[in-house]
Amino acid sequence: MKDTIRIQPLNAWRGTSDCLSCGVREMVLFADLTPEDFEHIHAPIDDMEFKAGDTLQSTGDTAPSVMTLRAGIVKLVRGTIDGRQRIVRVLRTGDVIGQEAIVGGRYENDAVALTDVKVCRIPIAVIQNLIENTPRLHQRLMEKWHRSLQDADDWLADLNFGSARQRVAGLVRKMRASGDASVVTLFSREDMGAMLDLKLETVSRTVNAFVREGMLEPLDKSGRIYRIVDADLLSDPDRE
Repeated sequence: MKDTIRIQPLNAWRGTSDCLSCGVREMVLFADLTPEDFEHIHAPIDDMEFKAGDTLQSTGDTAPSVMTLRAGIVKLVRGTIDGRQRIVRVLRTGDVIGQEAIVGGRYENDAVALTDVKVCRIPIAVIQNLIENTPRLHQRLMEKWHRSLQDADDWLADLNFGSARQRVAGLVRKMRASGDASVVTLFSREDMGAMLDLKLETVSRTVNAFVREGMLEPLDKSGRIYRIVDADLLSDPDRE
């Protein structure tokens, strides 16, 4: 039988994962926990980094842990019955990756890093133990589940209806950086088409038109990062 690794309160805050001095602590899953709450942790919480394009979890896999996203952007991808891949949601700093596994025990989506990301990996057993002993964590989980449902509804409502220009503009607005709302990180054109139910060529033409019309300014050579130049026009892209 594998030995259990017990984390002392101080080590939990300033050890494998430095929770106490975390720069985004007020946004993450353990934001409301006290040092005493960490008496219930009997397994390590690990800081991990992934490169853009890396898969953090795969659909159907047994889930030993969840992750809190500390930096970067992650896309959740699900296969359709006709063999296509659809991006169902985007996760940002403070979001929980794989939270459905707390209840179901398996991951329901592929989680793929859109940018370089940093995460805290938390064993499911730790979460379950804290839920039983710490009402604050249970409340935080409920808040994040509610936010996830809201995000899913917003994505469906905003990105799957309207003209091609309206859909692409809606995605651009949703992908604004939290630290600078004028900067946008986009997916590949294939991914954007899958999200918006548009052909790749349509997405490319629309983004190029936005640049040509002065709504967007490219900031890199790969066509992933843009600056919003005219936010008013982008909010109503079909305006004459």
